[in-house]
Amino acid sequence: MTRLTPLASSDLALPALIASADNKARLRFLEFFAANIRNPNTRRAYARAAGDFLSWCFAHGARNLAEIAPLHVAGWVEELGQSLSAPTVKLRLAAVRNLFDWLVMGQIIPFNPASSVRGPAHSARTGRTPVLEAEEARALLDAIDISTEAGLRDRALIGLMVYSFARVGAALAMKREDVFVQGRRHWLRLHEKGGKRHEMPCHHQLEEYLLAYIESCGLAEAKAPLFRTISRATKRLSETPLSQPDAHAMVRRRAKAAGIATRIGNHSFRATGITTYLKNGGTLENAAAMANHSSTRTTQIYDRRRDEISLAEVERVRI
Repeated sequence: MTRLTPLASSDLALPALIASADNKARLRFLEFFAANIRNPNTRRAYARAAGDFLSWCFAHGARNLAEIAPLHVAGWVEELGQSLSAPTVKLRLAAVRNLFDWLVMGQIIPFNPASSVRGPAHSARTGRTPVLEAEEARALLDAIDISTEAGLRDRALIGLMVYSFARVGAALAMKREDVFVQGRRHWLRLHEKGGKRHEMPCHHQLEEYLLAYIESCGLAEAKAPLFRTISRATKRLSETPLSQPDAHAMVRRRAKAAGIATRIGNHSFRATGITTYLKNGGTLENAAAMANHSSTRTTQIYDRRRDEISLAEVERVRI
């Protein structure tokens, strides 16, 4: 199978249905990822979904794009539903639907075979992301050994996600200049999804963590990545930005060392921060603004205060 160009994806093979198509179709396919999708995480997820679907179609008899019918899409969705959650299936279907819309607009195929296929029903009132109690989050932060650059970095990154409700992608995209002084206070500049720039004042505890990290590690270059990997040779910060998988591995490692049994991930701190804020009298509207949510309905998914009510009610079953 032909490899995709680095502009589109560096880790996926060009599906056989695309590799065997003409130059116009191949170019249009690559342009969907390179020119139409700006977010690298979305690009990666859509590329995997498209590659999986087109390979599935090829394995089930389709030999060119024009032969793909709604029945192929429905069969693929049905098969995915046997092993994946409804939100994941819906995301992959959306990727395929958007790809074929792009191919239709480019006059590669006459119609979108995915437009009439419905995904699995799914309605989420609360999120599935594991959340920590405030005491657990505090214990996790306090358990980090800050005598090393790795410890200072990890405490600052986890603190950033807890106190600012930042997505891990926005946190890891920060440069040194994105921690700045305004009105005698330190502020944060986060580059969120969709190219949105979000600025907010720094919590005093987070300010302490960030300044300790920045000053102790000598982070002075404005355009340099704020959060970086640790060099194996020197055990000090390198020039390479920290990746999301690296951050996830770090979080799991720190949680285990702190004796936390909950299988948390990067996103757990966003949910933990929002839930704790609301428990302490914060409003849903302000939480949405701080989290840079366009709607309070999204913020409500991160509000896990109902979990405590449910547990209290369950314990009423005294037998």
